[in-house]
Amino acid sequence: MADKTRRTTLFFVFLLSLFLALVPTSSHRPKLRFGRNGEFKILQVADMHFANGATTRCLDVLPTQKAHCSDLNTTVFMTRVIAAEKPDLIVFTGDNIFGFDVKDPVKSMNAAFAPAIASKIPWVAILGNHDQESTLTRQELMKHIVKLPNTLSQVNPPEAAHYIDGFGNYNLQIRGAAESSLQNKSVLNLYFLDSGDYSSVPYMEGYDWVKTSQQFWFERTSKRLQRVYNAEPNPQQGTAPGLAYFHIPLPEFWSFDSKNATKGVRQEGTYSASTNSGFFTTLVTRGDVKSVFVGHDHVNDFCGKLKGLNLCYGGGFGYHAYGKAGWERRARVVVAELNKKRADVKTIRTWKRLDDQHLSVIDAQVLWTCSVNGSVAPRL
Repeated sequence: MADKTRRTTLFFVFLLSLFLALVPTSSHRPKLRFGRNGEFKILQVADMHFANGATTRCLDVLPTQKAHCSDLNTTVFMTRVIAAEKPDLIVFTGDNIFGFDVKDPVKSMNAAFAPAIASKIPWVAILGNHDQESTLTRQELMKHIVKLPNTLSQVNPPEAAHYIDGFGNYNLQIRGAAESSLQNKSVLNLYFLDSGDYSSVPYMEGYDWVKTSQQFWFERTSKRLQRVYNAEPNPQQGTAPGLAYFHIPLPEFWSFDSKNATKGVRQEGTYSASTNSGFFTTLVTRGDVKSVFVGHDHVNDFCGKLKGLNLCYGGGFGYHAYGKAGWERRARVVVAELNKKRADVKTIRTWKRLDDQHLSVIDAQVLWTCSVNGSVAPRL
């Protein structure tokens, strides 16, 4: 009976994916804010590696799973975890599709994002190193993504489009709770950056990195947001905390293993760029970003803290992505909580959901807590 129910669910998801592959686009851009419960919840989906749906087989699963396992298992997992967590924002951190195996990148992208679109929850996406390995460029992929329903994704910020590297660099502001003194002020800032795919610099082989132009945009945006946060009406001290999302990890992720990470495990290397672009130093110097969230290395799912900055993997989500048989696919959840449900951000917490029978919650931890005197303001 359980097997029959699961097949029925997979068939329903398959039909949903086909339907949403043809969905009309939408220009609606909802503003994000903390809920009446004083929380804002983010679901990170890393490395779906979606390809062609029911015909695409799973990688690195148990022998008992192989016969009926496909991309649709990824879709079912996403549908379940969205229903369980009810996030305020869904963040796809790259390698959403596996370009080498994709027949039609537009259809594959639409199917990959189908559960998020169907949920009507705001969502955003950035690209990894595999998304563009079909017939569309990174720019073309982002131009398609931004037209999909309920997405807040951007190709690039208008004020920086003439100089910034990559496609998919943007910022979202999360306002305070409705009917509070901070209802029109951003109390949590989210930064999304394109970490690229592969190095195009001669004699620098390997993966790409966050470029100087992107770091310049980040610094300018961070400083501007701090000025607004400190200004009338309702001026606040310090700076609103921020979170950063991109695909390829920073070299500083190498600082951690399963023994010294705050939570989670390392089961493979950190496949970062062969050069250090200095973005970690840029983030630490500015001081507003409290945690960085990446994907790319599927069987790493740890968080570690270095110089006050949390470095966190999402853990592999998709079934067409490489993994480890018996080690469940997973998603990372982040929750920011306000002081007294109406003031500034008090704490930022995280945990992971596993794709098992009970969607088990593991590795709950506090990433950041505001000091009694507030967050120290970085220099403008």
